[in-house]
Amino acid sequence: MTALATPAEPTFPPQVWRGRELAQAQEQTLSTGHAALDAQLPGRGWPLGQLVEILQQEAQQHVWQLLGPALASAMQAQGEPAVLVDPPYQPFGPALRAQGIPSEQLLCVQAQKPSARLWAAEQALRCADVCAVFAWLPQARQEDLRRLHLIAQSSSKLLVAFRGLSARELSSPARVRLLVQGGERLEVLVLKRRGPPLLQPLVLQAQPRKLSALLAARKARRGLPAPVPIPGSHVLDRPETVTG
Repeated sequence: MTALATPAEPTFPPQVWRGRELAQAQEQTLSTGHAALDAQLPGRGWPLGQLVEILQQEAQQHVWQLLGPALASAMQAQGEPAVLVDPPYQPFGPALRAQGIPSEQLLCVQAQKPSARLWAAEQALRCADVCAVFAWLPQARQEDLRRLHLIAQSSSKLLVAFRGLSARELSSPARVRLLVQGGERLEVLVLKRRGPPLLQPLVLQAQPRKLSALLAARKARRGLPAPVPIPGSHVLDRPETVTG
């Protein structure tokens, strides 16, 4: 009796992937600066020329801890400014410089109306001398986000839109969609990526390593016990100087 041959695994082009696997298509990405998060994203980083959407309960909480490493890398490599569209708080320059982000190269655009925020984000995306656009768009509609996504595809910029938790149940054209939460810990839930769902949140480093070392040294001088780190994270003092 002749044994039946096991059918060979089908091969797919790079732009096609199985639902149980991360996409392997060659896309331009930028490392997030967090190894645990890179490992969960196709291309091991933030997709460039695509929309990244971040949902938060509190506007700008943990923004710089999450995005600071990648933004510092982009600004240093390209020597170009980044645009912040209607940030809820004024960025604190010394804290950003400690992360390697030159605060003098952050251009803040204040816009009260939703239409003005979208217009400012679009113009920043079309500007050749900008490496990244961060836009706070709590009232953006799906068609607004799709328009930004399409404009971003003609560039290699890092585009991040911030929205509230109420947008979680709404569809989005974003290539990567995250929910960021936590108080003393930076917890990231990957809601959307080109691959299988991630059911458990990631616990990431909540502050720069240099700042963590300085805080530990300060507590040691005061005779206080050093904080016990959570695997993959650090104890975080209230980030008053980071969020503005």
